[in-house]
Formats: sequence, C-alpha cells, structure tokens
Amino acid sequence: MPFNVFSVNRHGWSEALAGIKSPHVKYICPHAPVMPVSLNMNMAMPSWFDIIGLSPDSQEDEVGIKQAAENVKALIDQEVKNGIPSNRIILGGFSQGGALSLYTALTTQQKLAGVVALSCWLPLRASFPQGPISGVNKEIAVLQCHGDCDPLVPLMFGSLTVEKLKSMLNPANVTFRTYSGMMHSSCIEEMMDVKQFIDKHLPPVD
Repeated sequence: MPFNVFSVNRHGWSEALAGIKSPHVKYICPHAPVMPVSLNMNMAMPSWFDIIGLSPDSQEDEVGIKQAAENVKALIDQEVKNGIPSNRIILGGFSQGGALSLYTALTTQQKLAGVVALSCWLPLRASFPQGPISGVNKEIAVLQCHGDCDPLVPLMFGSLTVEKLKSMLNPANVTFRTYSGMMHSSCIEEMMDVKQFIDKHLPPVD
C-alpha cells in the first residue's frame, strides 16, 4: 500500500523531495494560490494565507488560515477516497507551508501519520488549549526543523512552536532539530532527517 506525503509548499520543493524519494511513496506538491500579501506591500505572490507581520504578536489572517486548512483537508479526503488511509499520510511544508501543515494536523478529524514542519511557526497559537489536546492526532509524530541563522522566520519562532507542541502533544513524539549556519532555506542534513522521519513512520506495507 502506498502512502502520501503532502508537501504544502511553493514551487521548487518537488525537486528537493526528488532527492529523498522512496519507491512506495506518492508525493503531492500543491501550489499556493496567488494573492495579495500585506507584508509584500499588497503585491500578489503565491501564498496560502495573508501574512500581516513577522513577529510573535503580529495580527494573523484567521479566516485565510482556516480556509487554507480546509483546502488541505479536502486534498486528504480525496486521497482517502482513492484508497489511501489517512493514517498513511504525512503532511509537510516549508515556511508558510509548514505552518499550514501544523495547523491542519492539529485541527483535522483525520488521523495522520505525521507532520514535517520546516523553518516555520504554529499559526493562531493562542487559539489552542494550554494543555494536552484531545483530538485524533494527540499522539502524532512531528519533525520540526529550523536554521539557527534564519533572518526571515527567526529560530525563536521555532523554539516557541516546539514548546507549544510539546505541551499539547506527547512530547516524546515531537522532535526539534536545528542546523548551524542555515538561513531561511534547507540543507542536505535536513533533507536526510526528513527522509529518515518518513521511512520510520511510514515503512512499506506488503
């Protein structure tokens, strides 16, 4: 039985995933719609939701984030209809795509296999409970990765996010990796960690 890895990301990551593909995996890399982004002087760019600011207390596009998450859940539903159980699906993304992957996994009723969250943050953090969640993904495996020289989404965002995730989920299932000298990008070491995570949590099934 194959499993899916959804890479909720912009263009270019399909090539990065090509280097770590396993033969029994189906990869889906949906592209974000083009929309005006406040942080980009309202100029149109690929974006899953509006970004108003890049500080922990910035206003967030709640409506847009929730709608984007519903769109991802619809993609998951389609794959389930195609015969792939949701617990054989990993959500993953970089930056805004990683943020959307985390939010979707924590709000969906679909039991997932894991989340790969690269150089990102947890959107609408204050909307989540202070303690453990009770949803179907309370035991979900999370791999969160961040560069320690990220100038766009500072490492502090990753640290705040992993603290929140460990308070809501089983902390033993949340892994946080940082990469020395890495900016808002990726590296070979990170991609190998992603591959190891996927191979561990979704091995081939006869």
